Amino acid sequence: MEWAPAECTLPTEERPLRLAEFDTLFASALRGLERVAPTHLRLVLDGGVQVEETARDLTARESGCCSFFTFTLTPGGERLALDVEVPAVHAKVLDGLATRAIEAAPQVAS
Repeated sequence: MEWAPAECTLPTEERPLRLAEFDTLFASALRGLERVAPTHLRLVLDGGVQVEETARDLTARESGCCSFFTFTLTPGGERLALDVEVPAVHAKVLDGLATRAIEAAPQVAS
């Protein structure tokens, strides 16, 4: 499922690389997923320093090309909460991100 909207300014040829970065993060660190609201997704990641650095870097770069995303990282002991919020018009983009996370980390129950 393609979840990058038309408003995304990331060059088309770079999108597969960005998707691969998200897939790698999800596959290695995703431990839980909750759809808090139609426009709010909470991803629970391992809380290690490297995971947090990777998540901060990736979400900062993603905000640069898709400014409608609001990413909030909240460390909490052994886990790191990554809250992703979008305006209602982009709820389908969040659906795609949730699907991508589940496909990359099938051991995670939503």
